[in-house]
Amino acid sequence: MWPPGHLAAAYLFHQLYSRELRGQISQNGAVIAVLFGALLPDLLDKPLSWYIGVLPTGRSLGHSLVFAVPLVLVVALYCRRHDRIDLAAGLGVGLFSHQLMDLLPILWTGSGSANMLLWPILPVEPYPGGPPTILGLLTGQLTNPYFLFEFVLVAVAMLVWRRNTTHTGDRAV
Repeated sequence: MWPPGHLAAAYLFHQLYSRELRGQISQNGAVIAVLFGALLPDLLDKPLSWYIGVLPTGRSLGHSLVFAVPLVLVVALYCRRHDRIDLAAGLGVGLFSHQLMDLLPILWTGSGSANMLLWPILPVEPYPGGPPTILGLLTGQLTNPYFLFEFVLVAVAMLVWRRNTTHTGDRAV
């Protein structure tokens, strides 16, 4: 999934979590934590794999539950001390929505591997022929229904955001 799709999915999951399950309005800080968490796996893995070469693929460390769960727990302990557990929840929603959205194509097509979720316990396959280019990834995705689904997610997220800012007087997103 591309960054706009990850941001949109994480925002929508967080709105579901905060409004529907907790009955609260999301505060700006929590939404920023959600958006940061939604991009964190790729911000870690892509550069460390594609450009520096210290990770086997662009879906390893940041995409692993072995990394994400302890990170969210440590952040939750810190945030709890400062009475801002909403920030830790936002980070967790963002991180875990990223992992879920990257799993959907694997579940949808039945091809690929979910080993990234338990890396380094389970191995991940390095890229055949080296890391991909962004342009190569983009041109390979233009006809993929999952890629097109991302635009729907972005549109829905924008509508939800607009509704939230209209009804709350821009106090929260």
